Amino acid sequence: MSRRTLLWVVAGVILAYVLTQLHRVHSYELVFFAVLVPSIILHEVTHGAVALYFGDDTAKRAGRLTLNPLVHIDPFGTIILPALLVLSGVGAFGWAKPVPVNMSRMRDPRNDEVAVALSGPLVNILIALGCALAFRSVAPAYLRVAVQAGYLPSSIGFQFLFLAGYANVILAVFNLLPIPPLDGSAVVERFLPASWIPGYLRIRPFTLVIPLLVILVFPSALESVFQPFLNAWGHLLG
Repeated sequence: MSRRTLLWVVAGVILAYVLTQLHRVHSYELVFFAVLVPSIILHEVTHGAVALYFGDDTAKRAGRLTLNPLVHIDPFGTIILPALLVLSGVGAFGWAKPVPVNMSRMRDPRNDEVAVALSGPLVNILIALGCALAFRSVAPAYLRVAVQAGYLPSSIGFQFLFLAGYANVILAVFNLLPIPPLDGSAVVERFLPASWIPGYLRIRPFTLVIPLLVILVFPSALESVFQPFLNAWGHLLG
């Protein structure tokens, strides 16, 4: 059995277990998970679409310029980790399979790569702003005041708008951290000497463990990073 097949089996078992434990899970955690996954997928598709604009059709040829979630799901990042976090009461977080990008196919590789990397967080920012403005437009005044005071809407519709915006703020801020392989690291990479790039690209696929350790080991540090941006976004709700 291949490693990927094993991951899918584990993901299926954990997902089945989560379904049996839904009575223990708050509705807002399920809503958060439901808005998180498409937000992550849209983030990845945007990377591929912007890369195509700059001349790299790798994602298009790989069939990744689609909103079909099945082609973007990473068994661990999209199912196993979020499910375990939801069951533990921490809340959901995860990632999709990275969209393949080939720098050498771009017209101006080093500059275009930065634009491709930042396009993902940008779309999350736009979604967060859209959700905030929509919430402000349709939510009654008392609910806007309650949300700013820290109360979560009881209505699923308002929960959806609020949590979709909330999730996309977190996705944008987290991905902008200058930690490889997160999108923010592309800005740092832009200033590396050209002679360092080949060696850096060889080790970059192994750096995924760094943000994972940050999530699991230093959650309070992440919260202090997220909070100012969540506060600024929260002001838009009222």
